[in-house]
Amino acid sequence: MYKGSCLCGAIKVELKGSIDSIIHCHCSLCRKNSGTAYATNGFIKTEDFSVLDPEKKLTHFKFKEGKLRHFCSVCASPIFSSNTDNPTKLRIRLGILDTDIEERPISHNFYSSRANWDNIDAELPRYDSFEPSRARK
Repeated sequence: MYKGSCLCGAIKVELKGSIDSIIHCHCSLCRKNSGTAYATNGFIKTEDFSVLDPEKKLTHFKFKEGKLRHFCSVCASPIFSSNTDNPTKLRIRLGILDTDIEERPISHNFYSSRANWDNIDAELPRYDSFEPSRARK
């Protein structure tokens, strides 16, 4: 079972099943929605997904007819997207999960739309904390 929560903790989620077709989406819409270089999404079965929202903080934005983006009304964390064309599936943002996942991404999509500053193959230094210039002294 996978568990997750929004940034402020008002909304908790549980997933009893697997995550299918995990992708890194570089399209401009996913970049705007996530505020990052790309969004990592996966498809899940609606019946396997539970939202624990005792204070009713989950809200949505109607992106297009039949397409909703669900997010926390307090911290604005994106939780999942739904589509009336396929009510048996949801698209979840993997960053919402707190538990490790077994499945792995299968592709980078809309790569030609990636942010011009994004170089996913960059040989940048990697740190377990802040970069040294921000380290607390």
